[in-house]
Amino acid sequence: MAISAPTLTTDSQFSGFLNPVEAGPIFERAARTSVVQQLVPRVPLGISGTAVPVVTGRPAAGWVSEGGIKPASSGTLDIKNLEPKKLAAILVVSAEVVRANPGGYINTMRNSIAEAFAVAFDRAALHDEGPDGTAGGGPFATWLDQTTKGTEIGGSSQANGGIHGDLVEAMREIVTDSDASDRRYRLNGWAIDSVLEPSLWGATDTTGRPLYVELPVDAESDGLSTAGRLLGRRSFIGEGVATANNTSVVGYGGDFSQAAWGAIGGISYRVSTEATVTINGSLQSLFERNLVAILAEAEYGFLLNDPDAFVKLTNNSGS
Repeated sequence: MAISAPTLTTDSQFSGFLNPVEAGPIFERAARTSVVQQLVPRVPLGISGTAVPVVTGRPAAGWVSEGGIKPASSGTLDIKNLEPKKLAAILVVSAEVVRANPGGYINTMRNSIAEAFAVAFDRAALHDEGPDGTAGGGPFATWLDQTTKGTEIGGSSQANGGIHGDLVEAMREIVTDSDASDRRYRLNGWAIDSVLEPSLWGATDTTGRPLYVELPVDAESDGLSTAGRLLGRRSFIGEGVATANNTSVVGYGGDFSQAAWGAIGGISYRVSTEATVTINGSLQSLFERNLVAILAEAEYGFLLNDPDAFVKLTNNSGS
């Protein structure tokens, strides 16, 4: 056979034999972790919930003169319940996809489900939103947006401190107020949405010098969130803090020990090839169609003891 040209790997005869080298999902961003779960303390959660005692009245002491009557006092407790709520998702794929696992599909989707759960939890705990951002779609009885305190970021003039002054004012709203037992609130943390980060970098003093030469991040992260310090308090900058349908709320400051969350175990996964699943509005047999359903579910609880221990940071002007 006469040779008309050298044989190349691009020749049609090799079609289907030579496949591109497959890399990892390098363009897939790291799974978003929960803002609330990083800042709020976790407590044990049982299948029937957890009872959390809350001090509503504190004993009082008094000075006593020699031979005088010592004052009697009492303290009171209230019980608040942390109830588990179920969160679930079903992923339906063909049996062929499970066997071939193209592009590491199964493992990648497993991480995506974990992210979806974190997003759903934060939207409910912060804004009483459903997983898709629907207002009022959260399952919890309390959430952070129930606070009556709020500070506009970008509302102060440069002469009055600018954004730095706004953050200090937000702190003032917390630390100058008292709870029902006459104990001053404290501010021990910040949750900041990433949409506010450029404003923090752009904050300057009255002479134009940057206030935040080192923004409150401990180190650059390849995840979707960074932890650090802001005004001497721990902080979290990441996606998912702002409201889904109204980005006016861009962060929170407050006493995160006044909230609690719990989970019954972690995210559990179950696989079925014989169940029926609603697809496009109608029940479909997995066995009949050679499909595989992966069910992921978890049970979470969230409790906010005192909404007034928090202040919302708003940015209605977009400055």
